[in-house]
Amino acid sequence: MKATVSCPGSCGELVQGTSSGMNFLVTCPVNIYSRVTVSLKPGTALQQQTGDKTREAVRRTLEYLGVTVDLAEVLVDSQLPVGKGMASSSADISAACLAAALAAGRDIDETVIGDIALGIEPTDGIFLPGITMFDHVQGRLRRSLGQPPALSVAIFDVGGEVDTIHFNQRSDLAELNRQKEPQVLEALNMVEQGVKNADCCLIGAGATLSALANQQILHKPSLERIIEISGTFGAVGVNVAHSGTVIGVLFDSEAADGSKACIGAICSEFPEIDFFRSAEIVSGGLVVVEAAHE
Repeated sequence: MKATVSCPGSCGELVQGTSSGMNFLVTCPVNIYSRVTVSLKPGTALQQQTGDKTREAVRRTLEYLGVTVDLAEVLVDSQLPVGKGMASSSADISAACLAAALAAGRDIDETVIGDIALGIEPTDGIFLPGITMFDHVQGRLRRSLGQPPALSVAIFDVGGEVDTIHFNQRSDLAELNRQKEPQVLEALNMVEQGVKNADCCLIGAGATLSALANQQILHKPSLERIIEISGTFGAVGVNVAHSGTVIGVLFDSEAADGSKACIGAICSEFPEIDFFRSAEIVSGGLVVVEAAHE
């Protein structure tokens, strides 16, 4: 059997922090994808072009299912840059879990996929449908907030890379999250109500509040000015990768006439920042592209 599964990446998170000390994020899935193909064939070595985390996801999935295979082929086709906060590893890992199960003629649900992924590293909840509030460290919370309204996002990269595992092992992280918890919970309420009522402005306001609250944890020198610039071009808000390097300028997709001019203004004022691309915010979730006998 061979199976191919795709998973959206993210433009950072709409909100991230803690609630009563429990880690969580609110997903921001975008239409930029990772596609993983798993083929279970006797006599075929595990292909070395695939990242170690993805191979480990396949191994753990087959182990969970009690499926024994001598060798497997795993191929990843990803549009997502690594180390930027766009959930590249989470997308690869979760897609690999489902692809491995389907290639073995089996199936697994989202709960198991989340558990396997979290056993490998802190994980974004982009494999879950819709917009989701997810405990990205221990998986204790997995709550759907609903489907996203029509939002587009201009994605900028301030440079460098952030290692997710090392970031979440910071000794000062728990205390810094505790300090910003009131702002984060206010931001969460805004985004939750915004998703519920398809209110792009409310989602944008909540995302902006969470982005600013995160400055004491992972400072982005240009953030405050980008928020100012984007507001003059009709953006509804700005979000960030709370443990990454990307900044997203959010627009109501039905009123995004100023997005191109906004991108130009930001690039002009901050030549050191790279404009990556524009994207649409979409529902999270895994999509089976192919599952067939060879």
